[in-house]
Amino acid sequence: MSMTARFPPLRVLAAILVLAVAGAFALPAWAQEDNEPQDGWAQPPSDLPPVVRGAPTSNLKTLFEALKIAPNEAAAKAIESRIWAVWMISGSDTCNLLMARVKAATDAKDYDLAIKLLTAVIEIKPDYVEAWNQRATIYYMKDDYAHAIADLGEVLAREPRHFGALSGLGLMLQELGDDKDALKAYRDALKIDPHLEHIPDVVRELSEKVEGRQI
Repeated sequence: MSMTARFPPLRVLAAILVLAVAGAFALPAWAQEDNEPQDGWAQPPSDLPPVVRGAPTSNLKTLFEALKIAPNEAAAKAIESRIWAVWMISGSDTCNLLMARVKAATDAKDYDLAIKLLTAVIEIKPDYVEAWNQRATIYYMKDDYAHAIADLGEVLAREPRHFGALSGLGLMLQELGDDKDALKAYRDALKIDPHLEHIPDVVRELSEKVEGRQI
């Protein structure tokens, strides 16, 4: 297998980075908002870029390769947003409508309704990872860690590169006192997205706690 078959052409990655950097210097409002249920759990931004089918910026493999070589935090954030934009595509008008109602229910803190709506989405499109991820988030906000962790398992079974699910898993395991497995989840998230906010600091602290301070 040739190198070009295994990896996206450098010019494609460069184009994505140019787009990312260009967008980052005029950051939209979502890039400055904290949409996480708690620091450390990466969540989709509130305003996502459009996804053009067939464009390099709609190819997840290419986007993840670009994310690893992003030159700075601003470029990485812009690439992250494009990944989230692809993940958010359901491919179903019905699911899109239900997801809009999920947002309204969540904004109104009607978490039980949000879970019912997300369950309906999952029944329609069981491979739609973002429905599982959002339901895990709502379960977490209800302090239902068992269901939240189970849903994150469903996300990662379908999309092992989901840095949002991995960071959320790490957060919950840490809160449950399982520092060793939390550290692994955080490290796995950073392997995929080295630019995740908050996680490097948490990993340093947990590393000292679990493995001891390096001499």
